[in-house]
Amino acid sequence: MSRPQPSYLDLSAAELAERAAQAVARLAHCDLCPRLCGIDRLAGQTGYCRSGRLARVASWHAHMWEEPPISGWGGSGTIFFSNCTDRCLFCQNYPISQLGVGEEKSSEALARIMLRMQRQGCHNINLVTPTHFVPQIIEALVLARDGGLSIPLLYNTSGYDRPETLRLLERIVDIYLPDAKYADEAEARRLSGYVDYPACNRAALIEMARQVGVGLARDEEGIAYRGMIIRHLVLPERLSQTAEVLGWIEAHLGCEVYVSLMAQYFPAYEAVGHPQLGRRLLASEYREAVRASEALGLDEGWRQELESGQA
Repeated sequence: MSRPQPSYLDLSAAELAERAAQAVARLAHCDLCPRLCGIDRLAGQTGYCRSGRLARVASWHAHMWEEPPISGWGGSGTIFFSNCTDRCLFCQNYPISQLGVGEEKSSEALARIMLRMQRQGCHNINLVTPTHFVPQIIEALVLARDGGLSIPLLYNTSGYDRPETLRLLERIVDIYLPDAKYADEAEARRLSGYVDYPACNRAALIEMARQVGVGLARDEEGIAYRGMIIRHLVLPERLSQTAEVLGWIEAHLGCEVYVSLMAQYFPAYEAVGHPQLGRRLLASEYREAVRASEALGLDEGWRQELESGQA
């Protein structure tokens, strides 16, 4: 069977332009993420994410190391947005997320990036850390679609999102790639600076599932074109509460959801020298996480091999 066209191609030009206008208007009293800063980004004010009117982009390229249905053989067209709504002590991309490395891009420039990656043969446009730039992304999509963009948009997020913002992306984003980081509010705040992460994350996952379903639709060549994959990074010392996170996913989204159980944790940024986070993940800790997943029947998704030297 041939791959269906992305949902945004089914929207009329007027509908997509109206969606962009609605999203941009939200910047005047920014409420895109759960922090609800309420500042006027259109006037150049910045809030917790330290971002203003224009999107800030650190890099873009064809990424070959996402989950196999995402990267395929042509790569996932990743756009790494600068700044972040999070403050993870262990962020492995901290120069981008915390130091703001990158350049501001107009909607025209962002659209050109999308079209360039499509010409390179990427299977999708992978929007990495996009929450604080949803209006700018939709603005750019208006132009990119006019320029011939015809591959799916993928929303690659920490999962700290508001359903109200996600609803702006309905029939625009076809693939959601959210994290489910924590089940415990206190640990989420201590390790990542989140406020009310479990409740916000769970509401966001439910909204994403409502929009695209909990399965993963693929074409005859195995490339995903619609659905969701939930990522969970296993932390040392059970700090990510893996059993509780997966238990909620199974209870509320079912066993059909795809879960990518990630083992690549290593100390970075402020985790270096940390009494709990300052070491690599042990193989025994990851095996415990895998057993929890298996016990819940969460069989769809991906597991990783630990690198040699991780005891």
